[in-house]
Amino acid sequence: MTRQQTQYLARILITLGAAVAVIPIIIVIALLIINGLEAISWEFLTQPPSNGMTEGGIMPAILGTILLTLGTAIAAIPLGVGAAIYLAEYAKDTKITRTIRLAIVNLAGIPSIVYGLFGLGVFVLFAQFGTSILAGALTLGLMTLPVVISTSEEAILAVPQEFRLVSLSLGATHWQTIRNQVMPQALPGIITGVILGLGRAAGETAPILFTVAAFYLPELPKSVFDQTMALPYHLYVISTQVPGMPLSIQYGTALVLLFLVLSLTLVASILRTIMRRRREW
Repeated sequence: MTRQQTQYLARILITLGAAVAVIPIIIVIALLIINGLEAISWEFLTQPPSNGMTEGGIMPAILGTILLTLGTAIAAIPLGVGAAIYLAEYAKDTKITRTIRLAIVNLAGIPSIVYGLFGLGVFVLFAQFGTSILAGALTLGLMTLPVVISTSEEAILAVPQEFRLVSLSLGATHWQTIRNQVMPQALPGIITGVILGLGRAAGETAPILFTVAAFYLPELPKSVFDQTMALPYHLYVISTQVPGMPLSIQYGTALVLLFLVLSLTLVASILRTIMRRRREW
């Protein structure tokens, strides 16, 4: 087999592999759109559920998901990016730091239900936050933290060393170099990691099941110490616990959740593209 034939065969195999991965995703999205689009209306998006959740809308669940995602971002981003800066720029390569990095990787692979039980024990019971938005956001933030730390550290380490050397040679301090040179260049990668973590948090059911989610709560939350409905748990409830639930409402709820997650990804892609154009390498 010639070199050109080998390259052609490899191209075919890679294309087939990509198709195998992408086609099922397209089918799932198409099924959600076909079966759920008829349920999407202004009333469905802006009204609370009624008649045993078989009618009305999903507004409390949408708002609850947005609030939990914002709370997760507030809890995870500053701490995660700060830890990544320390590991990438200040920590020396010792057994302790290698152990910490290994622990972060392992934490990213822990099942979400374990985080839910941890949040129940620490935030709900020990800290006495109760089943609330605060407890749920902290639990989701803890679950998202390993992803934010790992991706942010990789983005910071990917910045060429020349940026640091030139800045330091001109008299800037280490922190000024990180703030003014390293972080602007690493920001596209950091944003990608943050959005991936938030997208996962927005679609999780197990952690919020123990810490915040309500089975049926049409009223909107008034503080961070209130319970709230959330789209992932609401979708589980109407799919398994409510008899006579119209199939279109189930698919419509799933479609709205998918749209929220894809919106996060789209925003991240736009921001990453803009910032990459400004990047100097």
